Amino acid sequence: MPLKLPENKVIITVAQTGALVTKAQNPNLPEQPEEIAASAYDCYNEGAAIVHIHARDKNGITTGSAEVFRDIHERIRKRCNIVLQDSTGGGANLSVKERTECLEARPEMASLNMGTMMRTLGAAAGTPFANTRPDIEAFVTRMNEFGVKPEMEVYSLSMYREVNNLIEKGLLEKPYYVNLILGMAYQGALEANPLYLPVYLQFLPAPGDTIFNTLGVGAAQTGITTIGMILGGCVRVGMEDNIYYRKGELAKSNAQLVGRIVRIARELGKEPATPDEARQLLGLKPLKG
Repeated sequence: MPLKLPENKVIITVAQTGALVTKAQNPNLPEQPEEIAASAYDCYNEGAAIVHIHARDKNGITTGSAEVFRDIHERIRKRCNIVLQDSTGGGANLSVKERTECLEARPEMASLNMGTMMRTLGAAAGTPFANTRPDIEAFVTRMNEFGVKPEMEVYSLSMYREVNNLIEKGLLEKPYYVNLILGMAYQGALEANPLYLPVYLQFLPAPGDTIFNTLGVGAAQTGITTIGMILGGCVRVGMEDNIYYRKGELAKSNAQLVGRIVRIARELGKEPATPDEARQLLGLKPLKG
């Protein structure tokens, strides 16, 4: 069994922007630093403990710029103490080096993609989203230099090999944090079938030392995260993964999506963890001051 959260708690992450979604698809998507910070504060007030951050330049193009990430961090910190988790996934326009530049902005956590997939969406369809073993090891080594906790993003069971590799080489600190993703359209990723979740958990690396999160892409978001909570995991929602509130109805905000999962959590007898409670559960350092 995975490392258990308290039965009456759930850690909620909100992924607000992503690298692929645009305002043309949903005009409520936050892109610029002030939009992202204001949205993060609204999500915090709804019950999110962690904000997963992608940055855009002034033209709305995905960027790895530490300066932009730092600007976003500062704007969020003026409002609340939500846990800052930056993305090193970036976009197809970013090099491996650019994808790790955000670490210079000193987030508390950062995503770590655990394998290579073939893109099937957008202008970059047909190109690999490359995350080789040397790349993964280099990413986590750089995270360790900055004291950043990896959020290991797993899209298929085969990616557990890379999780185990990092554990065996002593590159991770307990508790390990694994994000189990279902429904990504890229080749190599598992479909959004909820029956995959128990299989994921059956083979979870170092289960006694691992906290898991669940993420469903698109229409699967609410169902997958609800089952994930029932199974004892953390959850992630937000417009990076799903731009709709229900079929045919665009989400009005990320906070709207957070509010719904909080209501479901409370029906299951779970209260959303505060950012400080999440830090304690995940082994993060408390905020200074």
